[in-house]
Amino acid sequence: MPAHSADTSAESPWPLSHFSGKLRAHIDKVSPTWVEGQLVEFNMRNGTAWMTLRDLEQEVSFNAVAWRNVAGTLDGVVSPGSRVVALVKPSLYEKSGRLSLVTHRMQPVGLGDLLARIEQLRKSLASEGLFDAGRKKPLPVLPARIGLITGRESDAKKDILRNVGLRWAAAQFEIREVSTQGPMAAMEVAAALGDLDADPRVDVIVIARGGGSLEEVILPFSDERLIRAVAAAHTPVVSAIGHEADRPLLDEAADVRASTPTGSAKMLVPEESVERENLAQARTRMSSGVQRMLQREGEWIRAIRSRPAMAHPQSMIDVRRDDLTGLRRRALFSMEARASRARDWVDSTRARVTSLSPQSTLDRGYAVVQTSGGIVRDAALLSPGQDVQVMVADGEFQAEVKNVQTHRIGDA
Repeated sequence: MPAHSADTSAESPWPLSHFSGKLRAHIDKVSPTWVEGQLVEFNMRNGTAWMTLRDLEQEVSFNAVAWRNVAGTLDGVVSPGSRVVALVKPSLYEKSGRLSLVTHRMQPVGLGDLLARIEQLRKSLASEGLFDAGRKKPLPVLPARIGLITGRESDAKKDILRNVGLRWAAAQFEIREVSTQGPMAAMEVAAALGDLDADPRVDVIVIARGGGSLEEVILPFSDERLIRAVAAAHTPVVSAIGHEADRPLLDEAADVRASTPTGSAKMLVPEESVERENLAQARTRMSSGVQRMLQREGEWIRAIRSRPAMAHPQSMIDVRRDDLTGLRRRALFSMEARASRARDWVDSTRARVTSLSPQSTLDRGYAVVQTSGGIVRDAALLSPGQDVQVMVADGEFQAEVKNVQTHRIGDA
């Protein structure tokens, strides 16, 4: 026979009794463990307690048994429906293959213990920043669609629908009816929250429940998974749990807390009659403001029009025309004066130039004598009988040298 289960095969299997013994030996190694659940069945037979334990949130159940020495301490202490913690050790009955939990100790979970756990969870989540005011989102001024999570046909649902409708008749809802008490409440509320948070039409989500016992109100709405889902939601969440004495952790994680479902209606939508009155007052103020502005601007325009420049705009043209005439006159006088001065300068310059010209010298009776070699400046260069060209003021002629004298005019 194979020593280990991994060595078995179709040709060399274990007998079922051998497998059962191996399985029991493996289970017997499990140490006693404290578990928490709901006691759904409790029957005493011949001093032995036969029980059924169910998980608080999942559909998981185990049969449990308490032998005579333990069962005697449980009778009258626990009852079906109560929440209990128990020290159990699994046991396998080999003949039928039935697994049961042998109970060594069991005690009900008191409300004080539950509240202590919630307080510890409150401190833990607060240290993570899940309750910080800085992360809370403001509510929309006028939500297009309101997501509502509430009990099936609950008074809270009717209350919110009625009061919101009275305040704002056009309000629209997206409703999810879930269990709001019991072991499955937190999971159903969290699932509905995720569904509404993913809907882009929903602008705000309300989680509502009416009053009830402390255990019914506080426990489901202080579940850690629900609190984390509320903190992670992108849509603003309103907690409307009708319990004033003790606040569930949902109130801390939600963006806004309403003391009652009725109070949440006042937070969700404005009152239509008040808004209409505010609009009418705003329109009146706006109309009065526009009238005052028009009157003020009209007076300003009349004041502008009464000024000389606006009352007699032609006067500005007349003044500019007179200025232009004066400027033209001054420009003309200036140009005439400058032309006269320039003309006098030209005449004066011309006279000076004329007086210095060779013609002016000739006009005074002088003559220019030239030979083939050029102008004669020294009589010694001439000889008697030599032909010369003589230029006078009016014409020129040829002459023959008769005599040459070399003294300068004016010499003694």
